[in-house]
Amino acid sequence: MSQKTLFQRIRKLEPAQQAVLAAYLCERLLPNYNLFSEHVGFGDPKILRGLLNLVWDKISVNKGGDWERWQEKLEAVTPSDNDFDMLGVYPAIATCTALSCLAQGIADKESAPFLDVAKISQGSVSHYLELGEFADVDDPKKRYECIEEHELMAYEMATQEAMVEFLESSANVDKALVSDVRKIAREEGHSNLGLS
Repeated sequence: MSQKTLFQRIRKLEPAQQAVLAAYLCERLLPNYNLFSEHVGFGDPKILRGLLNLVWDKISVNKGGDWERWQEKLEAVTPSDNDFDMLGVYPAIATCTALSCLAQGIADKESAPFLDVAKISQGSVSHYLELGEFADVDDPKKRYECIEEHELMAYEMATQEAMVEFLESSANVDKALVSDVRKIAREEGHSNLGLS
Protein backbone atom coordinates (compact mmCIF):
# COMPACT_ATOMS: atom_id res chain seq x y z
CA MET A 1 0.00 0.00 0.00
CA SER A 2 1.30 3.47 -0.86
CA GLN A 3 1.83 6.18 1.74
CA LYS A 4 -0.88 8.27 0.06
CA THR A 5 -3.47 5.48 0.31
CA LEU A 6 -2.53 4.81 3.93
CA PHE A 7 -2.85 8.49 4.84
CA GLN A 8 -6.27 8.60 3.14
CA ARG A 9 -7.41 5.68 5.27
CA ILE A 10 -6.12 7.38 8.43
CA ARG A 11 -8.04 10.54 7.51
CA LYS A 12 -11.25 8.48 7.28
CA LEU A 13 -10.89 7.17 10.84
CA GLU A 14 -12.85 8.87 13.61
CA PRO A 15 -10.76 11.46 15.55
CA ALA A 16 -10.74 9.16 18.62
CA GLN A 17 -9.37 6.30 16.47
CA GLN A 18 -6.75 8.62 14.99
CA ALA A 19 -5.69 9.61 18.51
CA VAL A 20 -5.27 5.93 19.46
CA LEU A 21 -3.18 5.33 16.32
CA ALA A 22 -0.99 8.36 17.07
CA ALA A 23 -0.46 7.28 20.70
CA TYR A 24 0.45 3.77 19.50
CA LEU A 25 2.99 5.20 17.03
CA CYS A 26 4.49 7.44 19.73
CA GLU A 27 4.83 4.38 21.96
CA ARG A 28 6.90 2.78 19.17
CA LEU A 29 9.07 5.91 18.84
CA LEU A 30 9.86 6.16 22.55
CA PRO A 31 12.79 3.66 22.65
CA ASN A 32 14.62 5.83 20.06
CA TYR A 33 14.62 8.76 22.48
CA ASN A 34 15.42 6.59 25.49
CA LEU A 35 18.51 5.07 23.85
CA PHE A 36 19.75 8.46 22.66
CA SER A 37 19.25 9.98 26.12
CA GLU A 38 21.02 7.07 27.79
CA HIS A 39 23.91 7.21 25.30
CA VAL A 40 24.64 10.96 25.52
CA GLY A 41 23.28 11.79 28.98
CA PHE A 42 20.87 14.41 27.65
CA GLY A 43 17.15 14.80 28.30
CA ASP A 44 14.73 12.95 30.50
CA PRO A 45 12.81 9.91 29.20
CA LYS A 46 10.51 10.16 32.27
CA ILE A 47 8.98 13.36 30.86
CA LEU A 48 8.12 11.69 27.55
CA ARG A 49 6.78 8.61 29.36
CA GLY A 50 4.70 10.83 31.67
CA LEU A 51 3.20 12.80 28.80
CA LEU A 52 2.37 9.66 26.84
CA ASN A 53 0.79 8.04 29.93
CA LEU A 54 -1.35 11.15 30.34
CA VAL A 55 -2.44 10.92 26.69
CA TRP A 56 -3.43 7.26 27.13
CA ASP A 57 -5.44 8.23 30.23
CA LYS A 58 -7.15 11.05 28.33
CA ILE A 59 -8.08 8.75 25.43
CA SER A 60 -9.17 5.96 27.79
CA VAL A 61 -11.08 7.68 30.60
CA ASN A 62 -11.07 11.33 29.45
CA LYS A 63 -8.91 12.42 32.38
CA GLY A 64 -7.54 15.90 31.63
CA GLY A 65 -4.07 17.33 31.80
CA ASP A 66 -2.23 20.63 31.72
CA TRP A 67 -1.12 20.18 28.11
CA GLU A 68 0.65 23.54 27.90
CA ARG A 69 2.85 22.77 30.90
CA TRP A 70 3.68 19.33 29.48
CA GLN A 71 4.57 20.88 26.11
CA GLU A 72 7.01 23.21 27.91
CA LYS A 73 8.56 20.25 29.75
CA LEU A 74 8.87 18.38 26.45
CA GLU A 75 10.49 21.34 24.73
CA ALA A 76 13.11 21.54 27.49
CA VAL A 77 14.24 17.93 26.86
CA THR A 78 14.09 18.00 23.04
CA PRO A 79 17.62 17.73 21.64
CA SER A 80 18.97 19.93 18.85
CA ASP A 81 20.95 18.57 15.91
CA ASN A 82 23.29 21.57 16.36
CA ASP A 83 24.39 20.17 19.73
CA PHE A 84 24.83 16.51 18.79
CA ASP A 85 26.81 15.32 15.79
CA MET A 86 25.38 11.81 15.64
CA LEU A 87 22.70 9.92 13.75
CA GLY A 88 20.73 9.08 16.91
CA VAL A 89 19.74 12.70 17.50
CA TYR A 90 17.28 12.66 14.57
CA PRO A 91 15.07 9.80 15.79
CA ALA A 92 15.13 11.44 19.25
CA ILE A 93 13.95 14.76 17.77
CA ALA A 94 11.27 12.91 15.76
CA THR A 95 10.00 11.27 18.96
CA CYS A 96 9.64 14.64 20.70
CA THR A 97 8.00 16.22 17.63
CA ALA A 98 5.51 13.36 17.30
CA LEU A 99 4.62 13.52 21.01
CA SER A 100 4.18 17.28 20.74
CA CYS A 101 1.79 16.82 17.78
CA LEU A 102 -0.13 14.16 19.70
CA ALA A 103 -0.52 16.41 22.77
CA GLN A 104 -1.48 19.35 20.53
CA GLY A 105 -4.18 17.30 18.81
CA ILE A 106 -5.61 16.21 22.16
CA ALA A 107 -5.48 19.74 23.64
CA ASP A 108 -7.04 21.42 20.58
CA LYS A 109 -9.46 18.56 19.78
CA GLU A 110 -8.03 18.62 16.25
CA SER A 111 -7.33 15.46 14.25
CA ALA A 112 -4.78 16.86 11.74
CA PRO A 113 -1.86 16.55 14.23
CA PHE A 114 -2.67 12.83 14.64
CA LEU A 115 -2.03 12.27 10.92
CA ASP A 116 1.20 14.25 11.33
CA VAL A 117 2.35 11.66 13.88
CA ALA A 118 1.98 8.90 11.24
CA LYS A 119 3.98 11.03 8.77
CA ILE A 120 6.69 11.76 11.36
CA SER A 121 6.98 8.07 12.23
CA GLN A 122 7.45 7.10 8.57
CA GLY A 123 9.72 10.09 8.01
CA SER A 124 11.96 9.13 10.92
CA VAL A 125 12.59 5.72 9.35
CA SER A 126 13.28 7.29 5.96
CA HIS A 127 15.62 9.93 7.43
CA TYR A 128 17.47 7.36 9.54
CA LEU A 129 18.16 5.20 6.46
CA GLU A 130 19.01 8.19 4.27
CA LEU A 131 21.64 9.51 6.69
CA GLY A 132 22.84 6.06 7.76
CA GLU A 133 22.82 3.00 5.55
CA PHE A 134 22.24 4.88 2.27
CA ALA A 135 24.33 8.00 2.94
CA ASP A 136 26.71 6.99 0.13
CA VAL A 137 23.97 6.57 -2.50
CA ASP A 138 24.30 9.81 -4.48
CA ASP A 139 21.45 9.35 -6.95
CA PRO A 140 18.28 10.66 -5.18
CA LYS A 141 15.98 8.35 -7.17
CA LYS A 142 18.10 5.29 -6.36
CA ARG A 143 18.34 6.33 -2.70
CA TYR A 144 14.54 6.74 -2.52
CA GLU A 145 14.06 3.27 -4.03
CA CYS A 146 16.55 1.74 -1.58
CA ILE A 147 14.67 3.32 1.36
CA GLU A 148 11.25 2.25 0.07
CA GLU A 149 12.44 -1.36 -0.35
CA HIS A 150 14.30 -1.56 2.97
CA GLU A 151 12.94 -3.97 5.60
CA LEU A 152 12.63 -1.19 8.20
CA MET A 153 10.39 0.89 5.91
CA ALA A 154 8.38 -2.21 4.95
CA TYR A 155 7.99 -2.98 8.67
CA GLU A 156 6.89 0.60 9.43
CA MET A 157 4.29 0.60 6.64
CA ALA A 158 3.00 -2.87 7.56
CA THR A 159 2.71 -1.92 11.24
CA GLN A 160 0.78 1.29 10.51
CA GLU A 161 -1.44 -0.56 8.06
CA ALA A 162 -2.19 -3.34 10.55
CA MET A 163 -3.16 -0.86 13.26
CA VAL A 164 -5.35 1.12 10.84
CA GLU A 165 -7.11 -2.14 9.86
CA PHE A 166 -7.57 -3.05 13.52
CA LEU A 167 -9.10 0.38 14.25
CA GLU A 168 -11.29 0.30 11.12
CA SER A 169 -12.78 -2.98 12.34
CA SER A 170 -13.40 -1.65 15.87
CA ALA A 171 -16.88 -0.27 16.46
CA ASN A 172 -15.82 2.42 18.91
CA VAL A 173 -12.97 3.59 21.08
CA ASP A 174 -13.51 2.51 24.67
CA LYS A 175 -11.35 1.69 27.67
CA ALA A 176 -10.91 -1.96 26.58
CA LEU A 177 -9.75 -1.03 23.07
CA VAL A 178 -7.27 1.55 24.39
CA SER A 179 -5.95 -1.03 26.84
CA ASP A 180 -5.55 -3.58 24.01
CA VAL A 181 -3.63 -1.16 21.78
CA ARG A 182 -1.37 -0.12 24.66
CA LYS A 183 -0.64 -3.78 25.36
CA ILE A 184 0.16 -4.44 21.67
CA ALA A 185 2.62 -1.51 21.68
CA ARG A 186 4.31 -2.68 24.89
CA GLU A 187 4.58 -6.31 23.77
CA GLU A 188 6.28 -5.34 20.50
CA GLY A 189 9.17 -4.25 22.68
CA HIS A 190 11.12 -2.40 20.00
CA SER A 191 10.96 0.87 18.13
CA ASN A 192 10.12 1.63 14.51
CA LEU A 193 13.89 1.47 13.87
CA GLY A 194 14.14 -2.00 15.38
CA LEU A 195 15.78 -0.67 18.57
CA SER A 196 14.79 -2.12 21.92
